[in-house]
Amino acid sequence: MAEPRRVCVVGPGTRFLSGITYYTYSLIEALTAAGHQCSAVLIRDLVPVRLYPGRARVGGALTELRLPPQVPRFDGVDWYWGRSLVRAVAFLRRQRPQVLVLQWWTGAVLHTYLVLAVVARLCGARVVVEFHEAQDVGEARLPFVSRYMDLLGRALLRLSAAQLVHSRFDHDQVKGRYGVDESAVVIPHAGYDYLPSRPPLRDAPQGVVNLLYFGVIRPFKGVEDLIAAVDLLGPDRSGFWLTLVGETWEGWDLPSRLIADSPHRDRITFVNRYVTDDEAAGYFAGADVVVLPYHRSSSSGPLQIAMAAGLALVVTKVGGLVEATAGYPGAVLADPRDPASLAQGILQAAGLVGRRFEGVTTWADTARGYTELFDTVLSDAGPSDTGPSNAVPSNAVPSDAVPSDAMSR
Repeated sequence: MAEPRRVCVVGPGTRFLSGITYYTYSLIEALTAAGHQCSAVLIRDLVPVRLYPGRARVGGALTELRLPPQVPRFDGVDWYWGRSLVRAVAFLRRQRPQVLVLQWWTGAVLHTYLVLAVVARLCGARVVVEFHEAQDVGEARLPFVSRYMDLLGRALLRLSAAQLVHSRFDHDQVKGRYGVDESAVVIPHAGYDYLPSRPPLRDAPQGVVNLLYFGVIRPFKGVEDLIAAVDLLGPDRSGFWLTLVGETWEGWDLPSRLIADSPHRDRITFVNRYVTDDEAAGYFAGADVVVLPYHRSSSSGPLQIAMAAGLALVVTKVGGLVEATAGYPGAVLADPRDPASLAQGILQAAGLVGRRFEGVTTWADTARGYTELFDTVLSDAGPSDTGPSNAVPSNAVPSDAVPSDAMSR
């Protein structure tokens, strides 16, 4: 077994619950199971609550997610710092990790990450930045925020020994955005298996194919395309039921209006909120086909839940999703922004209902990739302290071997 390392993972806690929370906790659990001595610094107040799209459910009892009991944690750092940053720095100095792993998904954490990275470097640790996307699509529309990300993001990467992404798509995005010359390490996103076992939640009658969309509802998620696709199923429409489960962000109410006006409204279940883990487990248990009609995506938490459950799914050919589903035989690919292509994909996927599929990356795979990365960045022959690494663990996917064609729950 490789030498255990002292590793501190920095990412969001459960107060501002999101897909990256589940990833952070799952990664810590996997690294702990692999023998590493893990600690955690959690982001508590991600932004001022009034600015958060899901402000109504911040701090709600939505999950039973817990870190392993033996993992020291500081929960946590606030966007506005105060004493929380001082205490986080003191925590890092006590833990003295050999590697600091930063989960990157939003510019809201960038100022905090810079400080933690500097402290870690001063304590002799190596810094690894794991990208879930180069920049949130909502942030990208704000010129000041975009420029802020360009400047401070490059500064953070100069402090890092390595960067990690989930796909060739993300690699190219990060390289183009932040000017990283060396190749980032590519370790595919693992399947999510954190949901409890629960009885099915479904309004669809038995024998009817229940199509599930799960996740936040935003302009780039393409939910309106899915609603239109169901209208195009023609005489086969009576064999399908549409279940939409998700919280509306950015005021994107077009899907809600289309549902209200649909002549098939009696065959649509719409749960327009962020559901608990128990409810999520029930909706996936009651699904026959998961449909993700995204216009863009780096990676997808709902996709990883669906694949871990072995479900048939229809997903659009965008971002890193082609790579994510390449080894999964239950995936049907459709064209983005094309309801007719989605409808065809749904009909094809209906033929897969009742089967369970394998082929998803496991968290043990992720832990092995990380372990080799730790060995590389901590070895005397590894990369220098002054720049990012281009070393790729042997069980990771080299960026030039992935087809050219990532997260929020």
